[in-house]
Amino acid sequence: MGTIGLAVIGAGYWGPNLVRNAQATPGLRLEYLCDLDADRARRVLGGYSTVRVSDSLDEVLADPAVHAVAIATPAKTHLPVAMAALEAGKHVLVEKPLAATYAEGRELVEAAERRGLTLMLDHTYCYTPAVAHLREQIRSGALGDIQYLDSVRINLGLVQPDVDVLWDLAPHDLSIFLSILPDGVVPLSVAAHGSDPIGAGRACVAHLTLQLSDGVMAHVHVNWLSPTKIRTMVIGGSARTIVWDDLNPSQRLAVYDRGVDRVADDIGPETKAQTLVSYRTGDMVAPALPEREALRAVMAEFQASIAESRPPLTDGRQGLRVLSILEAASASLAQGGAFMPVLGELVAEVSA
Repeated sequence: MGTIGLAVIGAGYWGPNLVRNAQATPGLRLEYLCDLDADRARRVLGGYSTVRVSDSLDEVLADPAVHAVAIATPAKTHLPVAMAALEAGKHVLVEKPLAATYAEGRELVEAAERRGLTLMLDHTYCYTPAVAHLREQIRSGALGDIQYLDSVRINLGLVQPDVDVLWDLAPHDLSIFLSILPDGVVPLSVAAHGSDPIGAGRACVAHLTLQLSDGVMAHVHVNWLSPTKIRTMVIGGSARTIVWDDLNPSQRLAVYDRGVDRVADDIGPETKAQTLVSYRTGDMVAPALPEREALRAVMAEFQASIAESRPPLTDGRQGLRVLSILEAASASLAQGGAFMPVLGELVAEVSA
């Protein structure tokens, strides 16, 4: 395929970022910006753009110059908008989450697979140099056996009108976990606790605990109400621990050769009674990482997956895996924080 004609659907918060990066991606040609508010779309493009504006999705999908669409609309609209695009023979990039429910997400995945079309999730953080380094360190065994994962994503954020804080922010952390965990290690059950201190009608602060198939525990804290913005992830291994601070451009990753070792079983009973563990203190290394906009890499991957007829790194199946965890988390929230099994995609992987 030559240059891929693209339409961005949605000119709200995220749409302008898609427009900017699409226009800077070789192999993509931005044909339309589509929004129900055509004036807003024109303001995003500016007065000198040759990109067409439309308030009609049908008009955009009927144009043979459009081969693919990037969707940045509310989650509840993802099913009808993405399904219309797939039925029109268009490849689809959709903002997280894939759909409002797991069942709707499966409809989209199956529709794309039947038609041989690319369905990709805009799980932007999976395309950062930091996550690529985390994946390599974990899967190469450089950290040893993974012992825990802990992620914090809090800020004074935009309270969403249609989803709670788990569905808004946790997909970032969950998609990262799924991207970096060793093959075959998946969440089996989830417990969620949340609160709504401002009376928004949905959880604005939440804590998510995942039990993984290898016995490890992972934890996510998300919060719309914090005056301080924090984006950190700590991944502890038996050999090394990595701390990722996404808001520290001078040192996003720090690798610590420090930790706790279990005392050998063959020591004497008196010594063992006094000391069960020993503490290891070593160096800290801050790997040099390139700085690049992750969304540019998302657009490049979308273009390449279409041109090469291959699944993208964050395909529809990964989107389904995230939805299966979120639905279990919502069920847990409704049950007062009880652990709930993760159904669908992840269970099928463990059973396979």
